[in-house]
Formats: sequence, structure tokens, C-alpha cells
Amino acid sequence: MRLEVRNVDCGYDNKSILKDISFEVDTGDIVCILGPNGVGKTTLFKTILGFLKPQNGKITLDGQDVSKWSRKNFAKSIGYVPQAHVPPFPYRVIDVVVMGRTAHLDAFSSPSEKDFKIAEEAIETLNISYLKDSIYTEISGGERQLVLIARALAQEPKILIMDEPTSNLDFGNQIRVLNHIRKLSKRDISVIMTSHFPDHAFIASTKVLVIGRESKFEVGDPKEVITAELLSNIYNIDLKLATVADETNKEELKVCVPIIKD
Repeated sequence: MRLEVRNVDCGYDNKSILKDISFEVDTGDIVCILGPNGVGKTTLFKTILGFLKPQNGKITLDGQDVSKWSRKNFAKSIGYVPQAHVPPFPYRVIDVVVMGRTAHLDAFSSPSEKDFKIAEEAIETLNISYLKDSIYTEISGGERQLVLIARALAQEPKILIMDEPTSNLDFGNQIRVLNHIRKLSKRDISVIMTSHFPDHAFIASTKVLVIGRESKFEVGDPKEVITAELLSNIYNIDLKLATVADETNKEELKVCVPIIKD
């Protein structure tokens, strides 16, 4: 499935936050959106998800204007993984994940045996079967994030939109989540995610969208788009890019190194 954002302006009421944004997402792409706070990353997500109407331009899925899709059909194609949260009720993990089947249920119907099987398969995909009967509110932040991803997988979407999927996670869980995201692309699931860490774009993404002030943006291969000059300009800090050998994957990996001045 191909998602295209073409010359889109988005914002609230008569105020535009982003202007003339264009990019596309193809099957298996992992697009990492980078940019400082306040440039409109969340606003862009809300627009793609249909919570905000584009002020200008068009968003299409396989050439069809998504504004004309029903919410149910839209939910069968695009899933959303919010930042980790704690719900008000102590649901079991399996119950949280099966909630992802909502788009496939008729009004007033309950999840079937097939829905629970799909939810269990999503849990197994992320290697968290040991959590199936655990209480969601009692597991760790990293585990909750994986459960939210499993819930989205149970939705069986073609595209996953992930709002800072590594937010509030320790370093180990950040890398584990990024590894799972990379595996999703091998299942022909596209991912659009935001991150505050440029290194995450090098680790997990096939494409990067860097948004700066005044709607200036760059999109393309992370190795080509992300430069020390670009990052220094948008984040207003001094840094350099270093290259380290990734012996496991037989390739070189770029990393960001901040320059601390006295």
C-alpha cells in the first residue's frame, strides 16, 4: 500500500502549523520523522489519521483520497500506536491486544475465537507470550509499549503510525522496540514514526523526514539527508557525525556526537 502526502498544509482553525509538506510511504518503508518540539510533528500525525482536515493538499492511499474513506475502512489499513499509557482499568494484556480487532467487528458484536487467535499471534510475533495473562497496568513501560504494538498488529493494518515509540524507555528497551520495528517492514508493514533521537533514524529507518522551523523539510535516505550541518541548524546545537562498524550486519552505522562547550 502506498501512502502519499502531497503539498499538504495542516494546522488548527485558520492557523497553519505546517505548509506544503510532501512525502510518500511505500510497502515496507520505515519513515522516521525528526524535528524539534513545536514544528508540527504531532499535527501532521493528526492530519494523516483524519483527526484534522488538511487545510490544503491531499492525502491518498493507493491513489484514493482518504478523506472519503469511512473510519472503519481507514482503520483496517492504518493502525496507530500512541506513546505508552496506563488505562483506567486493569485489563489483561490479551484483552488490550484484542481491542485492536474493533475495526473488524460489527456493531454490538463481541470478539470471536478467530479475533482472540489473531491477537495471540500478534503477541507471539513480539515474543511477549509470557505476558498474555498479566495485568497491563502492572507490567513495565517497555512491555506496555510492546503490548500497544501488538494491539496495532492485531488490527492487521498495512501502515503503522507510531508516536515516539521509544518514549520513556530505557536504552535496552529502546533498542528492542527499534528491532521489532525493523522486523515489521519484513512483513510488508510500513511504519511512520517520530523520534527525538537522530540515531534512531540511522538504526531503524529506510527514509527520514526532517522538519525544521517555518515548514522547511528534507526527505530521503537517512545517510544522505541527515548531516551535521542540518541537525545543528534545526536543533541549534553543535555536533558531529561519526561512523562506526556494524560487524553483525557488515555495514557502517552513523551516530550523532554532541560537542559540549565549556
